[in-house]
Amino acid sequence: MAQGTDAPHSPDDRTPAAGLRWRLGYPFAILVLLVSLGLVFSAWNNARERELELAESQFHSTVGKLASLVQLRLTSFDITLRGGASLFAALKWPSPEHWRSYTDGLALQGRFPSLAGLGFAAYADPSKLARLQLLIRDTGNGRFNVHPHGLRPQYGPIVYLEPHTAENLRAVGYDMYSEPVRQAAMRAAMDNGQTRMTGMVHLVQDGGREIPGLLLYTPVYDTSLPPGNAIQRRQAMKGWVYAPFHVDTMLQAAVEPAKGNERMRVVDVTDPAQVVLYADPAIGEVNTFTHSLQLSFYGRRWRFDFFSGPERTAAPQLATINKLLVAGIGASLLLFALAWMLASTEARAQRIARDMTASYRRSEQRFRNSMRYSGIGKALLDARGNIVEVNPSFTTIVGREAQDLVGQPLADLLDTVDSEPLRTAQMNPVLDEQGGVVRTTRTLRRRDGDVRHVQLTFAPVPNDPGNDVVRLVQVDDVSERVRAESAVQALNRTLEARVAARTRELSEANRELESFAYSVSHDLRAPLRAIEGFSRILGERHAGALDQTGRDYLERVRKATGRMGELIDALLKLSRIGRSGLNLEDVDFSALAEEVGAGLADANPERKVELRVQPGMRARGDRALLLTLLDNLMGNAWKFTGNTPAARLEVGMEMDAQGSAEFFVRDNGAGFDAGYADKLFRPFQRLHSQDEFPGHGIGLASVKRIIERHGGQIAASGSPGQGATFRFKLGEPVDPASDAG
Repeated sequence: MAQGTDAPHSPDDRTPAAGLRWRLGYPFAILVLLVSLGLVFSAWNNARERELELAESQFHSTVGKLASLVQLRLTSFDITLRGGASLFAALKWPSPEHWRSYTDGLALQGRFPSLAGLGFAAYADPSKLARLQLLIRDTGNGRFNVHPHGLRPQYGPIVYLEPHTAENLRAVGYDMYSEPVRQAAMRAAMDNGQTRMTGMVHLVQDGGREIPGLLLYTPVYDTSLPPGNAIQRRQAMKGWVYAPFHVDTMLQAAVEPAKGNERMRVVDVTDPAQVVLYADPAIGEVNTFTHSLQLSFYGRRWRFDFFSGPERTAAPQLATINKLLVAGIGASLLLFALAWMLASTEARAQRIARDMTASYRRSEQRFRNSMRYSGIGKALLDARGNIVEVNPSFTTIVGREAQDLVGQPLADLLDTVDSEPLRTAQMNPVLDEQGGVVRTTRTLRRRDGDVRHVQLTFAPVPNDPGNDVVRLVQVDDVSERVRAESAVQALNRTLEARVAARTRELSEANRELESFAYSVSHDLRAPLRAIEGFSRILGERHAGALDQTGRDYLERVRKATGRMGELIDALLKLSRIGRSGLNLEDVDFSALAEEVGAGLADANPERKVELRVQPGMRARGDRALLLTLLDNLMGNAWKFTGNTPAARLEVGMEMDAQGSAEFFVRDNGAGFDAGYADKLFRPFQRLHSQDEFPGHGIGLASVKRIIERHGGQIAASGSPGQGATFRFKLGEPVDPASDAG
């Protein structure tokens, strides 16, 4: 037989080109990752820069619009003041009604909610102030008081202030010219003939609250045309139309239509000591963009500082660009993973190819060795059933040389099917439809004429191109096994006959035992009835002829006969338990225990026993036998707690470590010595005297038999004076009919 002698190639036997591909695959994957990440980060950075530039441009446009809105709002205030100045220029001295009618027509609260009012302050020296006070008194408006009090070269008291609110009434009469900040703006307006604005002050209307406020002043002259120089203007000065307002309210109302997430701070930079007029909250946070503008408003210079806030508010589109970055990184990683997988797959495929080649050669070698050294005969067959190759064991079984067998049909070595020997079911032809395996037993005649029984196993084998080998047959010489199985079958038939005879003998013995039990019961009861009857007659008719000792002896005889009758009944009952069939059903064990407990309480109404029955207990078994079991166990507990003051009887169920239900009956009665626990379940074995606790010693034996009939087991534990506990399980019931065969 040909032997495979080629040694398997080592793992390092690979071509230089394959090794080069393996070495370049992983660096190429890393290169793909680096290039793709570089492209992604470059595209992301360019998009980010463009977006930031666009956002900054939009920010500058927005903040410029906000500053323009503030300027527009102050211009509206100026126009309103100039209208009031025109009223004073048109009339010599407008009355309070004229001024109120003018301000009501402006609807200041609706148009300019930030304005505290619109008023007029007169410009006067002490003599003009006295005439002004007389004028106001003559018009019926009462005494006009100027505050703060004191003699000053010039005064600028508030004469009119609308709307007519309590806060504004408090400001009427206030000499604004006495306060330096207000005086500076009032003098500048008077000298220049233009509207001027104060620095930050606190309005009189606020009543001491430190709320940033500003005032706009427009001069009013006695002449129809403004005088030409400052001296003439002071000489012709009548007063000022002015407007007080709160800075924060004015700025918020002005920029509200166009303001988004931008934050704003307004600083008055006119004086060396710069004053913050308004600042939005949280301007100190990280800001992507900042921008500052300086604008002049009516003699004051304001710097507007604008803050964009963090990137998420300044340039919200960056979030989308960042998402695209994450997507690009994910795509780069995916490309890297694909390239790495391709490199890994190629390397793994090369390793698998090398391993499979080596495994194939090892498998071929194992097959050759198994063919050569197997103790079972093996032969390779071609498609026509001719022998292609055999192993030494095959030549030994058929008794021919290998060169004589090659090319010969296998069927020529076997006898015909009609001459097959006796076979067992396992030796009949078997076809494995999934694998195409056929097993059969045939007879084979050796060259020397000896007939052998062989078991043939035909199995398909892969067919290589150019090699006509399609099946492997294994030939196992089972001649000795066939003879042994024939002998075993004959022995089985003999054993079956002996078992049937033994079963008949056992059934007959059971019937004889039952007849014997009834015969004993009948034969023993007849003399017992005679003894009991004559003893009763003797006690009734001749009791006077007997002394006390005789009557006592007679009473003992009667009690002994009664106890003998009870023992006979108990024996019959015990025998019936072992012979009766089982009627299996699901039993409510809790209800059964309640029923037995109620019966015990009815039979002994004078006893007060605490009965505890665990609800929900269920068991599978013969209800009548289980009732007898509980009747005996609970009856014993009832009896042995007779001398216990607070008697207690408990029936319950617990789960053991294996998850099986274990029932128990527990009492706190007389108990017993644990050393004698093995005697409790034997018939007529008692651990207490008859006088102390009456009984016949059959109850626990019956209990043990019932539990054994149900395939279970019982155990008892206790100690003298501490009560007793009986634990039992119910397993697979055992029917006597099945035991008898």
